[in-house]
Amino acid sequence: MANLATRARTLLDLHTAPEILTLTNVWDVVSAQVVAGTPGVRALATASHSIAATFGYEDGEHIPLDLHLDMVGRIVAAVDVPVTMDFEAGYGDAGETARRAIAAGVVGGNLEDQMKPIDDAVAAVEAVLRAGRDAGIDFVLNARTDAFLKAGPDADRSAVLAEAAQRGQAFLAAGAPVVFVPGVVAREEIAALVDALGPRRLTVISVPGASLPARELEELGVARVSTGPFTQRVALTALQDAVTEMVAGGTLPAGTRPLN
Repeated sequence: MANLATRARTLLDLHTAPEILTLTNVWDVVSAQVVAGTPGVRALATASHSIAATFGYEDGEHIPLDLHLDMVGRIVAAVDVPVTMDFEAGYGDAGETARRAIAAGVVGGNLEDQMKPIDDAVAAVEAVLRAGRDAGIDFVLNARTDAFLKAGPDADRSAVLAEAAQRGQAFLAAGAPVVFVPGVVAREEIAALVDALGPRRLTVISVPGASLPARELEELGVARVSTGPFTQRVALTALQDAVTEMVAGGTLPAGTRPLN
């Protein structure tokens, strides 16, 4: 496996390349190995929601950080591509959490702002980036704003968009290379955010049945699209469908492949 600094630079370059970076989120070693072994995959992202669910915890930093980091470290050790970790809101100390993640071999990370006061959110971004500098790597912070996720159903979309752009610009000014805006799926809102943040600065999540295809996001200037907890749900949906067929008297799917 390449050294930490090389993997970090590779991950950063993938975000700034003309081609969109498609990141499939994984939750354990076998899911990581299957995804990493798929042609065209150049990096991996972990999914905090999915890792928590694997151990029976609710999302939202309910899984102990030690357990979370142990799984992420196992994933990093099992693959030969750069890995970025979702460390939620930083477990109370974003800088220290980033340092521990880097020690586990992680070269990028998501950090939620949870719509905290902007000064506090920027300070957390700076702490993570400082941890990367201290480790001697170009840590790829995907600074997340929850402006869309926390907006009510009757919220003024233009106001939400403006707040997401303002927060994203503050994170970029603090040194974050990219900004993650989950909850935005409409073409015109994505285009407006790209205009506000710059090309290859916005990252989004692919929502089943709602999001634009990756090729169209690339045309709009999006840097990265990830899958969050939805890939685990894809796997669990396939499992439940197979069980339903068996219980009804059928068999397992004929196309099942020996991937483990």
